[in-house]
Amino acid sequence: MTELSTRLDIDALRALRAIAHHGGVTRAAEALGLSQSAVSHKIRRLETSLGSDLLSRRPGGPLFTAAGAELLDYAARILGLHDEAVLSLSKTPLAGRIALGLTEDTTCSDLARILGRFRRLHPQVSVRAQVRMSLTLRAQLDRGEIDAAILQVFDHEVRPTDVVLLREELHWVRHRELALPESGPIPFLSFHDDCFYRHWAQDIGQDGGATLETVFECASAAGIVAAVSAGLGVALLSTRHLRPEMEIVTAPLPRPPGLAYVVRRARRVRNAALDTLVAEIETEISRVGRLVLAG
Repeated sequence: MTELSTRLDIDALRALRAIAHHGGVTRAAEALGLSQSAVSHKIRRLETSLGSDLLSRRPGGPLFTAAGAELLDYAARILGLHDEAVLSLSKTPLAGRIALGLTEDTTCSDLARILGRFRRLHPQVSVRAQVRMSLTLRAQLDRGEIDAAILQVFDHEVRPTDVVLLREELHWVRHRELALPESGPIPFLSFHDDCFYRHWAQDIGQDGGATLETVFECASAAGIVAAVSAGLGVALLSTRHLRPEMEIVTAPLPRPPGLAYVVRRARRVRNAALDTLVAEIETEISRVGRLVLAG
């Protein structure tokens, strides 16, 4: 087979990228709504076409071979151009304004790529984005100050009209060498007042749970991660932010609820540009199973 006769199948590249996103063939298949054998078949055909192994298949080894890791970089660019071309050829002219709220951790993610593509495809739409804590964004939505927000909520707070981007687990964590007191308050590393993690944590004391004493406050996840790693206390962190030196704490603390990242629109907002943006986000989710945020 000559080099010029080799073709890269778009669906196979999408499967390869899903494996990287979800950390394995099984989880990628679940996210894509395919069987594990179907995903494996796509990858084997791609390997045969290229004459190179892409997955290492060694227990305990890296997920991808050197060739697979190299192809992943090309796959991201190829799929980006492919999807943008399809959207460009099928788009309808749009104009208008979108006032959008984002949380800090959604600014460096798949969402950033989608927003960048949207602005290239629809240059007549003005998108004004602001980064705030989730509780602040919810209040702004209620007051009609923004059209939509991409924010975090607890699983039980997801509304039927929300678009769920991904779900995560929330954990109490500490440094492995930090000993918790047998009695008295537990040192708590907290986000500031606009964080709904903090509100939930403060409420547990009223239900007969452990007593927390706030010893550190920070608005950013990076600051809380650093404080946990320094052994200053316990904190509530999502799975993405766990580090090898951290340990999940159970008793005497209650199990935290699950988390969801959602797109939530303000009530009674009619905006064709926003409709299109939300539809493009939903299409992306259907392709990869869930969106990926930076840890």
